[in-house]
Amino acid sequence: MKNIFHLFFLFVFLTLSSKAVTRGDIKVIEASENIRYLSQKLAKDYLFFYKYPQKQVIKLELEKSLFKLTDDIRIIATTTKDIDTKSILEFLAYSKDQISNIFNEKPDEEKAALMLDYSETLLEGADSIAIAHQYNFSEEEKMLMVTKEMEYLLERITKYYMAVNIGFNTLTNQEAMKEAIQGFEENIYQINFYKYPTEKVQLQIQLNDSWESSKMFFIQSKKLFIPLLMFSSVDYIENIISILALHHSKNQ
Repeated sequence: MKNIFHLFFLFVFLTLSSKAVTRGDIKVIEASENIRYLSQKLAKDYLFFYKYPQKQVIKLELEKSLFKLTDDIRIIATTTKDIDTKSILEFLAYSKDQISNIFNEKPDEEKAALMLDYSETLLEGADSIAIAHQYNFSEEEKMLMVTKEMEYLLERITKYYMAVNIGFNTLTNQEAMKEAIQGFEENIYQINFYKYPTEKVQLQIQLNDSWESSKMFFIQSKKLFIPLLMFSSVDYIENIISILALHHSKNQ
């Protein structure tokens, strides 16, 4: 999970008027964005663990992500005064507890299916909370949000890449992966359209090249199922995106 948003939200707090946004709103939005990302990462990693239960390092990663999810839910709970947000938090907390129970048992097909469901519950809840605390972003802030969206979408794409290849090859999951791929490419278009300084242009090129290589495997996932390679590729792309995010946060 990237820490770049801490810098971004600190800047927003210092520059926007208290009438437009409060410190509490900033903390809630930051936590909700983290939950969106974690909702997909948790399911993605669990599906990998279900397929390869001997990979205990993945179990440690799952526990780490669950700890972060717990902390983000706590932050929202202790910050917000919005009644609707508090109601949504009850469902998020319940889902988090159920996920914790799943982690304490041997992985199987039923639990993998439940993880897919809980990931969508967490996502819907985080989206609703973010909407309740949203405010108008500047153009640079919007670009920073684009990078955050790209990180989330990469995890979502990979989640469904795993799902369709390990026993959950439904039309719904296929369509969800296609929609996530389309959304990611729309964001790449915005990255390509942005006029970065010369020293950052190479990152745009690397992002495009890496994505084109990875997209082939996602689109032809039934023929090219190589999860270890794809996980590494996604991490590489996310690292590029985090550098671009840092640029936007410094140019607020």
